[in-house]
Amino acid sequence: MPKTTLLIVDDHQVVIAGIRSLLAPKTDIEIVGEAANGAEAVRLSGELKPDIVIMDISMPEMDGVEATGRIREVSPETKIIIYTMHSDQRFILELFKAGISGHVLKEGPPADLCAAVEAVMAGKTCFTTIDPAALLRQLSPERPDKEALFEHLSPRELEVFKLLADGLSIKEAAAQLHISPKTVETHKYNLMEKLEVGTIPDLTKLAIRHGLISV
Repeated sequence: MPKTTLLIVDDHQVVIAGIRSLLAPKTDIEIVGEAANGAEAVRLSGELKPDIVIMDISMPEMDGVEATGRIREVSPETKIIIYTMHSDQRFILELFKAGISGHVLKEGPPADLCAAVEAVMAGKTCFTTIDPAALLRQLSPERPDKEALFEHLSPRELEVFKLLADGLSIKEAAAQLHISPKTVETHKYNLMEKLEVGTIPDLTKLAIRHGLISV
């Protein structure tokens, strides 16, 4: 069975050496090259066509975000795992759009990188820093219908949503649902996070817009 070929990209040789050492016991992996910057990573990816690239974001000449897009052009079948210190959601979103298969933080346990490599080898993705479903929601700013907007709310959260949006206080909603005010407060914060709104008036506007309450 052919081995999975892998290219390591990082501007710190100690990191490259660490990844080599980490993956050395895996007999089904062959490290075919190393690169110290994004431009070199693109060149080697075009020449070697590795199955997987493990790459940092902050590098000289060309950063990992730009390099990801270029690698996808010169070697479309290559899967990319970002191994970085950066947990900024903006970076992850841009990389996700570019088509990475994994995102692992260097500050995490080495086992996280091994797990990511194994997942990608199996045709899966691995994001240790964010739920891919949350990224997909950010990639789809407009929801096509009411069902798509509220499908990730629990039945109880939807009940709380309707009551609060209709003007009931926390205590009034709790009394109507026969639950504690603290439980209503918890549901309120959860649904506001899921619906990406910051205030009760925003909830009311959303409910009116989708016909959940009347005015």
